[in-house]
Amino acid sequence: MALGRGLGELLGEIETAYETNNEKGTQVKDTTLLDIDLIEPNPYQPRKIFNEEKLQELSDSIKQHGLLQPVVVIKDEDKYILVAGERRLKASKLASFDKIKAIILEEDKKKLRELALIENIQRDDLNIIEVAYSYAGLINDFKMTHDELSKIVSKSRSSITNILRVLTLSNDTQKLIASNKLSLGHAKVIVGLDSKLEKIVVDSIIGQKLSVRDTENLIKKLKNGEEKPDNIKKTNQNNNLNYDLLQNVTQSLKKNELDAKVDKNYFKIKIDSQNDIEKIAKYFNIC
Repeated sequence: MALGRGLGELLGEIETAYETNNEKGTQVKDTTLLDIDLIEPNPYQPRKIFNEEKLQELSDSIKQHGLLQPVVVIKDEDKYILVAGERRLKASKLASFDKIKAIILEEDKKKLRELALIENIQRDDLNIIEVAYSYAGLINDFKMTHDELSKIVSKSRSSITNILRVLTLSNDTQKLIASNKLSLGHAKVIVGLDSKLEKIVVDSIIGQKLSVRDTENLIKKLKNGEEKPDNIKKTNQNNNLNYDLLQNVTQSLKKNELDAKVDKNYFKIKIDSQNDIEKIAKYFNIC
């Protein structure tokens, strides 16, 4: 296994360099100022999604207080490659800074993927899909077992296995998980379904706002034949309809003293007398 004491010591050096002295206005040790345009992103960065609103908030904070925590880079000929701190780098560029505080590590470029994966896994703000791809990258690149990875990232083996299983889901489903429209709990119960059934269940979760338990019950009914996939698909399609226009019709009918309402997939008008029938006919211009 390629990971070991060397990487641990290197990450420890990064943490040491991050230490600050708040009594003296937050001085960061062992830093230098680099031209921001000389820093290139790490090509192995697993993070793909950045919250634009939070990035702008960070940029505004950097404008006001300066960059309190430097980025970490390694030198590559006449440029530098980012190891840690992509949000800080993006926010500093957004703030139109020309230079940025940086720690320069004496490290081989071959370590970049290893460092990027570990640095991101140890953060809390990666979405579960990014974490899963990070885990897969470490396992595939460094030929490690789930048990070995669990010790490195301080997660249980079962947790790692469950997270990796989400990568068997379709790209569309993975995007929904990455954007927090589907929870990891939902993902766990739909893993293993064939692609057609997966789509039906995912559409049901989104359209009908199903809980994890509701989802489990739906899958059970589909597998037992108690629910038909075509009926579920029809329900999902109806849930995607825009009922705003019908609500407007309802309000208009009520102004004509008719009791109307939208009830699930039905539009209902209560009839108590011949007068009601005549009002309906007049409203829809059929008399």
